Amino acid sequence: MRVWKENEVDGRSRETFASRIGFILVSAGCAIGIGNVWKFPYVAGANGGAVFLMFYLLFLVIMGIPVMTMELAVGRASRKSIVSGYKVLEKKGSKWHIHGWFCTAGCYILMMYYTTVSGWMLAYLYKFASGTFSGIQPDKVSDVFTDMLENPVEMGIFMAITVVFGFAVLSLGVQKGLERVSKYMMTGLLLLIVVLAVNSLTLQGAGEGISFYLLPDWSRAFEIGLGNVISAAMSQAFFTLSIGIGSMEILGSYMSKDHTLTGESIRVCALDTFVAVIAGLIIFPACFSYGVNPDQGPSLIFVTLPTVFLNMAGGRIWGTLFFIFMTCASFSTVTAVFENLVAWMTDSLEWSRRKAVIVNLIFVLIASIPCVLGFNVWSGLHLIGDRNVMDSEDFIVSNLLLPGGALIYLLFCVTDAGWGQEEYLKEVNTGKGIRMPRGLIPYFRYVLPVLIAIILINGLI
Repeated sequence: MRVWKENEVDGRSRETFASRIGFILVSAGCAIGIGNVWKFPYVAGANGGAVFLMFYLLFLVIMGIPVMTMELAVGRASRKSIVSGYKVLEKKGSKWHIHGWFCTAGCYILMMYYTTVSGWMLAYLYKFASGTFSGIQPDKVSDVFTDMLENPVEMGIFMAITVVFGFAVLSLGVQKGLERVSKYMMTGLLLLIVVLAVNSLTLQGAGEGISFYLLPDWSRAFEIGLGNVISAAMSQAFFTLSIGIGSMEILGSYMSKDHTLTGESIRVCALDTFVAVIAGLIIFPACFSYGVNPDQGPSLIFVTLPTVFLNMAGGRIWGTLFFIFMTCASFSTVTAVFENLVAWMTDSLEWSRRKAVIVNLIFVLIASIPCVLGFNVWSGLHLIGDRNVMDSEDFIVSNLLLPGGALIYLLFCVTDAGWGQEEYLKEVNTGKGIRMPRGLIPYFRYVLPVLIAIILINGLI
């Protein structure tokens, strides 16, 4: 087993990824999740298609990649999970590590509802494979989703399967568990998404969907409001990479120093973007082929697409394949974030990996129950404004902790009060590959914080 001997703590070496491709696939798996293949298509559809896509790619480059290098740099330089990582790098007497506790809390809150949604994907995989949708009338498809939400036992079972299987993978370790499973799962996901896209592109009338998605229509963008389109693209580009709550930082702590972090971040972002863009090539041609509105919002995956599959030849097979893809996409994020929770306990509390896995398994199972009940037994419970349990939890993570955390990572890496630009540049440019230009530091200090603050304020509003 390959382990990293540098920065040992209490005589214990730290396991690392066995290969570069392992790191890239695990990191991409963390970034590739429901936001890519569920949220991205309907947000793109609601914001004019191709014009949204152009701004999305722009913000991914000028915002997403820089912040990802910073989170990875903190992890790789410290060889620790987020709380301990800050303590290793921060100046004596400073309190940057307090942010690490917010990151840990953010990962727990994220998993308190993300496991439920991941369970939905698994439930729909079972429903398509078992023939639940066979012979059902199109106007009754929405009832399947409604019935599932109203059944806490069904949702609880699929949520529990997700949690138990996720921690079972991590009990095998970083290389034999997280890395090995992610490599198989991500390879299958990438092959499957191409097969699904080719099928959609061959449907009659698919060209109209491709045009909507890939050919800019500025008149439609101005009709929606160009500012709204830009704001949506900025937020989606930022949130799709899962940066700000330490989920990437822990993966950085398992990296080798053979390659620069800029080059590795570009590769992860490219893979993440590939999946998001190809997901659109699955969904938009299919929607236009069957006369379905592509801006249906969250119901797109669970109501609109099943209706499309019912009209397809071999729809049961295509629906099953699609939800295998969705299950893999969501589960790859679950295992990566679970690893952050396990590593926090092994680093900060000096527990064994086995003990950390068992305690987290029990805690996440219990903590995920309110989200399940929030759609049925506790449907009248509103925690933040008129938001139900899931929406309240998502608001805390997506609107507060992710952008706020990214802003803190940024300030920590490029200001003198934090780790500092020299240490950041030294770490990010260690190894072979694309280097981070020193000339970008003024942009990181004075422009990027403003862009992230805009996302934070917009989310609060």
